[in-house]
Amino acid sequence: MWALSVLFGLLVGLSLGLTGGGGAIFAVPLLVYGLQVPTKEAVGISLAAVGATSFVGFVHRWKLGEVEVRTGLLFAAAGMLGAPVGTWLAGFLPDGVLLLAFAGLMVIVAVRLWQQASKPRAPIPDCSSPETQDGPTCRRDASGTLILNSPCAALLLIVGAMTGVLSGLFGVGGGFVIVPALVLFSGMSIHRAVGTSLMVISLVSVSGIASQIWAGRTISPVVTGLFVVGGIAGLFSGQQIGRRLSGPVLQKVFVVAILAVAMFVIVRNLNS
Repeated sequence: MWALSVLFGLLVGLSLGLTGGGGAIFAVPLLVYGLQVPTKEAVGISLAAVGATSFVGFVHRWKLGEVEVRTGLLFAAAGMLGAPVGTWLAGFLPDGVLLLAFAGLMVIVAVRLWQQASKPRAPIPDCSSPETQDGPTCRRDASGTLILNSPCAALLLIVGAMTGVLSGLFGVGGGFVIVPALVLFSGMSIHRAVGTSLMVISLVSVSGIASQIWAGRTISPVVTGLFVVGGIAGLFSGQQIGRRLSGPVLQKVFVVAILAVAMFVIVRNLNS
């Protein structure tokens, strides 16, 4: 069991390092089907292990200048408020309905992200000029810095809160939503979105863990620790692989991972 825990943590960390998300999507099925951990406990272990692994990855990428701290903190603040709401809702909704809705959201996000990756990269507009006033809700200036006006902040807060709710509902860090949201809504590059996502996941996971404990769910420190050991090793391996891929290619790798997990969830639930 110890070896499997480290191995599964390695796979989760690899996903986090490569794409900045998807780790907890893999963690819960691996814990439930691979280690026979009860589902509710698996949710808590997933949040703890992914949160700790993400924090290590965030610190490393922050030192390399690959994290937009201001944008990430805005996202995380809303997500930390949303996580307890998700935990509360999970007690009322059937598991099958939640998982199928989860898979549907993953497919929608994957399609949008693939379309965005397939488009030619447009130059960053100078948002200080009048011609850009009719641009997207979140815009960047000529240097690439996000212009955090009220509509942009509101949008990021809403998406951040949704990420937190998903964290509480499914035990996920929310990276599969955070990375596409940062790319699609804030115009952030995929590599910076990965680093910022790791920061958000680590903070939102703290709120998610607290809400799980408050709900009376146990978290095994041994399995969590082993997952973190494997996760950190996988994290740095994934980051090295990610640096060898271009932004669009990395984005499409992330899409393939999202779709694979979504299909697995759909098949499992429809056949159950």
